[in-house]
Amino acid sequence: MKQRITLASALVIGALAFTPVQAQERKWTDDLKVQAYGELYYMYDFNQPKSGQLNNFLYSYNRHNEVNLNFGMAKLSYNKERVRANLAFMAGTYVKSNLASEPDGLKNIYEANVGVKLSPTQELWLDAGIMPSHIGFESNIGADIMTMTRSMMAENSPYFSSAVKLSYITPNQKWMMAINVMNGWQRIQRPEGNSTIAVGHQLTYTPNTRWTINSSSFIGSDTPDVERKMRYFHNLYASYQFNENLKLLAGFDIGVQQKEKNSHAYSNWYAPLIMGQYKLSDKWRVAARAEYYCDKDGVIINTETANGFQTLGYSVNIDYQITDEVLWRIEARSLNSKDAVFIRNDNQVSGQTFVGSTISIRL
Repeated sequence: MKQRITLASALVIGALAFTPVQAQERKWTDDLKVQAYGELYYMYDFNQPKSGQLNNFLYSYNRHNEVNLNFGMAKLSYNKERVRANLAFMAGTYVKSNLASEPDGLKNIYEANVGVKLSPTQELWLDAGIMPSHIGFESNIGADIMTMTRSMMAENSPYFSSAVKLSYITPNQKWMMAINVMNGWQRIQRPEGNSTIAVGHQLTYTPNTRWTINSSSFIGSDTPDVERKMRYFHNLYASYQFNENLKLLAGFDIGVQQKEKNSHAYSNWYAPLIMGQYKLSDKWRVAARAEYYCDKDGVIINTETANGFQTLGYSVNIDYQITDEVLWRIEARSLNSKDAVFIRNDNQVSGQTFVGSTISIRL
């Protein structure tokens, strides 16, 4: 009798303990993810600008001889099978420089978007809101790119957009295709007097784990309607992972813009780049970059000089991965222009050299 009672009691207790766990429903908060990222920096420009600003065409790591926050971000993400959303806020000197034209209520928004999967069986998504740009291979997250500072092509093409995006990834994961309808060229709010929208595409081909090839475009106007100048821009890049230690990347930007409204005359600019990274060990990496930016008519970088902005640049950086979360970097960079577009001791000069260091943390 004692044995039967013990067995029955065990079955009852086991059922009571097991049933609530099995019956417990998944909470919506289980699909939330919190992320944070920040990067502190110090830059020293040998031209020693009195304003403390390196120059007007670099928007990241652009304060001279001071320790500062380039970019800090806190992000909340929600992901389910057919719904996703992101909300992120940011601060730093990047925000002050790169979002100066946005209203105060929007300047500190890094992401604010929602997406719906339109097909239950295919990776077909419709996303809308403020999101990272579909152009280029460099983002605000410095730890994700090879070099410490951003290239001239990245600094002078969109980092973000306010857009509606329709995207599709093939079942074999080799192709990603997207169409973007945007408020403009790196705009959250359209410029005053501009009633047009912009469009762009993205096409990414990843045939294997070594290759990534990407094509992105922008078509639109960033000027008021009364002087509407159409802009046509294309970015192309390819990266190749030679082996576990060596990675190379080449990129090319080209753009044209009407000189006047309804004109058949165009100004153009272009920017080629090549960079590489070599992994010395699990902790140490080195990277180098060579780049050129040509904008004779000052469409993107206006110097008001005879030859416009025609600048060649080189950089080399060393990275040390202190922990999985913390990365320390140092970099030396030199820029040389055809015209005297930089300032040293109140004099116009054609060269600029600076060194810097960053420490970033990702949580």
